[in-house]
Amino acid sequence: MPFWKKAFSKRTGVHYPQAVVQGKPVETETIARDLSKISTVSNSDVQAVLGDISGVMHTRMSQGKSVHIKGLGYFRYVLDTKRVKDPADFDFEKQVQAVRVQFIPERTRTSGGAYTRALVDAEPLEWIELPATAEDSTPSGGSGNDGDLEENPLG
Repeated sequence: MPFWKKAFSKRTGVHYPQAVVQGKPVETETIARDLSKISTVSNSDVQAVLGDISGVMHTRMSQGKSVHIKGLGYFRYVLDTKRVKDPADFDFEKQVQAVRVQFIPERTRTSGGAYTRALVDAEPLEWIELPATAEDSTPSGGSGNDGDLEENPLG
């Protein structure tokens, strides 16, 4: 079950629920072991494939392609850029601030006509509220994610 806590944005002055990641990330070795238990592929073979997937995805995306992993979703490169009003000021190298990978979960149509996204069950998740701590009572700025950024690489 996923967890949430009450959060406050100093910038907008609003309270909202925020999803919280508990503990350390699940590592590739654990995912490989779990996959090997539900398939006929060995743990070492799964780890070898998972270890190579990022390089293969990079190669394909650097060719201007998106990558679709069936049952998971789509990956592609996107740019974080500065914008200019005057076309004479346009300079690709100066305007590109970062290259990011955008992930769009695969979606499937349910019998009722609605859509469900990969990685999220069609049934609602049961969320558990984490108790407030002393740091939660201090207003946070921005998006309210400040507390977990250093430990959470997905921040």
